Amino acid sequence: MPYPDRRPTHRSSGLGVLAGGVLAGGVALALLALVLVAGVAFVSGTGGGEPRQRGDGLVAADVERDTPVAQPPPLAPELDVVAWAGAAAGNGVPERALRSYAAAELAQAADTPQCRLSWTTLAGLGRVESDHGRLGRADLDADGVARPSVIGIALDGSRGTREILDTDGGALDGDTVHDRAVGPMQFLPTTWARYGADGNGDGVRDPHQLDDAARAAAAYVCADGRDTASGEGWWDGVLTYNRSGDYARLVWAAADRYATATAP
Repeated sequence: MPYPDRRPTHRSSGLGVLAGGVLAGGVALALLALVLVAGVAFVSGTGGGEPRQRGDGLVAADVERDTPVAQPPPLAPELDVVAWAGAAAGNGVPERALRSYAAAELAQAADTPQCRLSWTTLAGLGRVESDHGRLGRADLDADGVARPSVIGIALDGSRGTREILDTDGGALDGDTVHDRAVGPMQFLPTTWARYGADGNGDGVRDPHQLDDAARAAAAYVCADGRDTASGEGWWDGVLTYNRSGDYARLVWAAADRYATATAP
């Protein structure tokens, strides 16, 4: 979950309602790893019941900070994103999500070519944050919208979270008392207000729509002139998204897997 305006506020477990805040030491981080391995989580607003099994056995990589992540060759500016996503399907990322991540790479490359951001990093973030919009009972529809919405727990100071009072009148998260992280890339309303993007060109900035959310995540990770093709730049960007070494290692593992599983 991105921090609002780069000011430390809370960490996210990247798991919707299990997300939540300054994680309480090793217990919470161990819970994060356990849930990711099991592929089990909840989405708010589903009406209760048992969670659906999800996930692909992702475990945190045993790597040191600043270890470069594998990156495939950059996508060509003239790439047909839909055709490419269809050909690349089978690498563990849903085809509709691949389109979002690829489009975000191309758009960010046009804006900040020095960042050298790969779609695989965005896919790694999306995997850890919401299993590419498929957390719990959610799925991406044909328009790239996660339904039901992936909405985190109330950041009310409980369960290891830092209290964050409502900043958007509940417009994004439905909570008029406290803020919650929202969407496939788990943005806080304050961060979305700054980095929110219209990735699909429909004139709306919607954090629940993955084209928009991936485009915003790309801008966030590339902020401050980062070069994410370097070890230092990549880790700085991901740790800005979530200030947890274990979180960054999970993203590293996912990004590395997608890079090696996708043929040029």
